[in-house]
Amino acid sequence: MSAAAEVRLTAWVHGSVQGVGFRWWTRSRALELGLTGYASNRPDGRVQVVAQGSRDACERLLELLQSGKTPGQVDKVVSDWSEPADAFPGFTER
Repeated sequence: MSAAAEVRLTAWVHGSVQGVGFRWWTRSRALELGLTGYASNRPDGRVQVVAQGSRDACERLLELLQSGKTPGQVDKVVSDWSEPADAFPGFTER
């Protein structure tokens, strides 16, 4: 698969990431990278990030999520890669 191939990244961000602007920050970074998808608070305190676009852009978003330069405190990020599925109209906070 080439670096420009379209992919879907699903990432679950663990830590103190709700109520601190994390979803807004993630949306801003994703839009800068030209990605579509969403960031959603989960009932267990995690934030789920689903992003679609080029492999390079998704890998860069994952690096940013793991960078330690996000709002809140990220303890770990668990990620999964798959083929793109439903199209998203942009990148939203849910």
